[in-house]
Amino acid sequence: MPHWGRPAKRQEFPQSPCRGPIRSARVSVLWGDHLGKINRNVYGHFTEHLGGCIYDAMWVGEGSSIPNDGGVRKDTAEALKRIQAPMIRWPGGCFADQYHWRDGIGPRATRPRTWNIWWGRDESNQFGTDEFMMYCTMSGAEPYLCFNVGSGTPAEALDWLEYCKGKENTKLTSMRAANGHADPYNVRYWSIGNENWGCGGNFDAEDYAREYARYVTFLNRFAEGGNVEFVACGLFLGDWNQKFFETMLRRPFARGRIQGVNHLSVPHYYFGCGDATKFTDEEYFWAFASIRILERFLQETRAIIEHYTSGKDRIGIALDEWGIWHPVPETGDTGLLQPNTLRDALLACATFNMMHGFGDAISMANIAQTFNVLQALAFTKGPKMALTPTYHAFDLFQPHMDAMALKTLVESPTFKGQIPAGIPFSQQQFVLTTTGGRREMPSEYLSASASLNEGKKQVCVTLVNIHLTEPIEVEVDLAGPDSPAVRGGTIRALTSASVHDENTLDKPEVIRATAPKPLLASGNKFVHAVPAHTAQALVLDLE
Repeated sequence: MPHWGRPAKRQEFPQSPCRGPIRSARVSVLWGDHLGKINRNVYGHFTEHLGGCIYDAMWVGEGSSIPNDGGVRKDTAEALKRIQAPMIRWPGGCFADQYHWRDGIGPRATRPRTWNIWWGRDESNQFGTDEFMMYCTMSGAEPYLCFNVGSGTPAEALDWLEYCKGKENTKLTSMRAANGHADPYNVRYWSIGNENWGCGGNFDAEDYAREYARYVTFLNRFAEGGNVEFVACGLFLGDWNQKFFETMLRRPFARGRIQGVNHLSVPHYYFGCGDATKFTDEEYFWAFASIRILERFLQETRAIIEHYTSGKDRIGIALDEWGIWHPVPETGDTGLLQPNTLRDALLACATFNMMHGFGDAISMANIAQTFNVLQALAFTKGPKMALTPTYHAFDLFQPHMDAMALKTLVESPTFKGQIPAGIPFSQQQFVLTTTGGRREMPSEYLSASASLNEGKKQVCVTLVNIHLTEPIEVEVDLAGPDSPAVRGGTIRALTSASVHDENTLDKPEVIRATAPKPLLASGNKFVHAVPAHTAQALVLDLE
């Protein structure tokens, strides 16, 4: 059935308790106030040699009865292709700073078995560089590789870069050709280490900056022509980012420029709010209030980048590891497999809405992890595969990819979410009170963002009502003297009977995004109802 919009009327905006009555909200899309293009890499993915993320989900081996192409699993690659997965980060994670890429090339029968020190398990090295590139080709995603800085060397990194991108007739390019790949791989994105303030070497900011500069001195020779981009390791807490930039600016010949840094990783944000499936109402709302913490960290990172570059250099924010990390059961298993509920999907949707507000300042974001680990997009076991609610969140938000972010103002009923005390906040930004080791964070029941696809003459408005029981009646306003009128569109939704509902291998389709239905809205303003605990994508056709 079509969803009908009604002419807009004056609305009220009451405060509401978690399960009290709720009336209305307003979403004002400021026409002409462009925030920059939403980089499609904001919808990126992250993989690591951990649990069942690689083996079983991405690699099954050529002799497997599970459908595969040269050992690469087909169904998961095809699932990523359906949601236009833009990039996949590999091989980690903490594993990246102990990984030596030569262990994973050449005949698989002769590859060494090694020990994964971070996750306490055997590593067969059957899935290496060439297998990862094959997976990226099958899924349509760009590769994003992470150099080993913690236990590696610039020489090892330079060799890996040459193996992947070299064009001349050298020992390394001949080795790549012997492994079945005469043509260079198109690898644009490279991270100079992972979490180097911790598992990536326990550096301080100044030492990491010097090590970063040492690596980039050699790696930059492949960056000529703009076809290689480097990601530096940052940190939200303390003054790491400031000290990193100050040290980079003190280098000989820096000339007041931050050279060799294309992106600054802001590691690595995980929401953790109660049990994966048996969370309380308070823990449910705590998760959504925590988005404000991440938003504040991103605001601070953007300000730091702007200060130290003075507009001379373009450095994007790379949120290249994020998601929800539920408490690990005390079973001794370190695979980090966790259930995935509607709450997880709605949290992803609301986080995307928040990130869109930064426009083109965020250059990539990579949810952790793609398969069978943490906030996964799919579960696999043998031949079975189940797409999680989070997968359907990515599906729902596809229209935002590469579209122009429009400034969006939300007036909504609010709740007082609980967040951990001790997190540094600006008292000018938030009104906070300490309550039993936590702080109250005023947060909105409604999350929203909007983007413009000029080629299709469409605006996508995504709405998330996180209220547990009540719908929200939303006035959608394309605001501005030159704003066009809406002449209908389509709507898709993601919801279920309960926020505790989940997709499992035995019941894989409890939650999925609906097919597009007609949205009969018109004019510059219309009123639209969003049911409780529901995410919606409105794709509006413009006159």
